[in-house]
Amino acid sequence: MKTEEKRLSPVAWVPTLYFAMGLPFVALSMVSVLMFSDLNISNTQIAFWTSLIMLPWTLKPLWSPILEIFKTKKFFVVTTQLLTGLSFALIALSLPLPEFFTYAIALMGVIALSGATHDIAADGVYMTELNTRQQAKFIGWQGAFYNLAKVLTNGGLVFLAGDLKDQFGPAKAWMVIMFICAALMVLASLYHIRTLPSETKNAHTVTFRKSLQELWGVMRSFFQKKHIIWYILFIILYRFAEGFAMKIVPLFLKAPLTNGGLGLSVQNIGLVYGTFGAAAFIIGSILGGYYIAGRGLQRSIFTLCCIFNFPFLVYFFLSTYQPDSLMIIGSAIVFEYFGYGFGFVGLTLFMMQQIAPGDHQMSHYAFASGVMNLGVMLPGMISGWLSEQLGYQRFFILVLIAGIPAFIITWFLPFTYTDKKK
Repeated sequence: MKTEEKRLSPVAWVPTLYFAMGLPFVALSMVSVLMFSDLNISNTQIAFWTSLIMLPWTLKPLWSPILEIFKTKKFFVVTTQLLTGLSFALIALSLPLPEFFTYAIALMGVIALSGATHDIAADGVYMTELNTRQQAKFIGWQGAFYNLAKVLTNGGLVFLAGDLKDQFGPAKAWMVIMFICAALMVLASLYHIRTLPSETKNAHTVTFRKSLQELWGVMRSFFQKKHIIWYILFIILYRFAEGFAMKIVPLFLKAPLTNGGLGLSVQNIGLVYGTFGAAAFIIGSILGGYYIAGRGLQRSIFTLCCIFNFPFLVYFFLSTYQPDSLMIIGSAIVFEYFGYGFGFVGLTLFMMQQIAPGDHQMSHYAFASGVMNLGVMLPGMISGWLSEQLGYQRFFILVLIAGIPAFIITWFLPFTYTDKKK
């Protein structure tokens, strides 16, 4: 059976693996913003709490060595997908309750912990099963289906929530959406039991003390890597502007014109993401992967950084002119989403090929992605307060300023492993 699994093409499991990685992250970081807004939670609370619950994605390196010692990567992938699905179902059941916000945030914390653990194991499978050339080849598919989860969740399910809200009210509408998320994650768990490659379980027994020693060794070796200070700054700053914009964009799209927003309905927000954004996400991610495979990461990284950060200009123009044409708004978001998909694969591959190589590559990649998420979480926590103080137009000027350091550090970024060496 194991031999048959190993013969499966990565196409059989890479797309579904990264779709299952993207769904809970997007549901917590983006979809929950609109859900809580519909349920009359303030913008400041929404931005703060939906950013804070993302903390496990930053702290996941602290338990990543344990995953390399106990069980198999496949075990953790399947188990966490099932746990995430059950937690979404409990969130759905909590929404009609008086203290729903407290219960929902607590359960989202469970999902965040489960999802962060899932990401460590999933990336470990990807790096273990694929060689360097295959990693570059399938990085586009990885990014495409991670972003497809973003589009379907933040697009299709949001559109459905808006439609159901008119018929049944916001609480019941969002209950349906949470149950759908639960079903998708449980189905992913069942699918990956059969399709995900299985490695041999570690046979040695490890004490808690040895686990702590292992963690310390992993952390020390991570910070001893060549150019690591440069790399930490790079992965924080690459997405720093996005960290400010991520929570506020859906609130900006939904806010009334009199408050500086675009006055879109929840259905239209879902339509913009799901229809206009879907093709741009997928095409951008896949083309980005093939672009890197053809030119090499070192020659491509500055271009990718520009393509990733320049499109945030569209939100400044939308907040300035407040167009009432859904086509204009959709076209602007297509531009931003294409750039996001195209540019994000560069950061992902950089962490895999410049930071992760060596002993403990799964843990070191988890360290890198944890630091990256910190660069998104911290600005996200204060973005709600800043947008209320500055107004949307001046807030998006701040977003553009926050992107400037990314261009500077990427231009001077040193490489440990050249494309020729790989």
